[in-house]
Amino acid sequence: MDLPATLTSKGQITLPKAVRDALGLKEGDRVLFRVLAGRAVLAKVDDFLYLAGSVSIAPEKKGTAWPEIKATTWHRRATARK
Repeated sequence: MDLPATLTSKGQITLPKAVRDALGLKEGDRVLFRVLAGRAVLAKVDDFLYLAGSVSIAPEKKGTAWPEIKATTWHRRATARK
């Protein structure tokens, strides 16, 4: 799908309705622009909160502070045999 849009003097564009519909975009959604080889690719940024609870956590790990989890993981990787 190739659809034109016009850049305003403020550097803004309006995404064509067909693009919004194809990406499932609605007011307040966030998008990401990635520039590759002189072209911009637009993608919807998912709300990662919808993933909450989708990964099982061992009962003994529940409630562990994130900094402790990172430190333990870094230590394990640094001392792992290859």
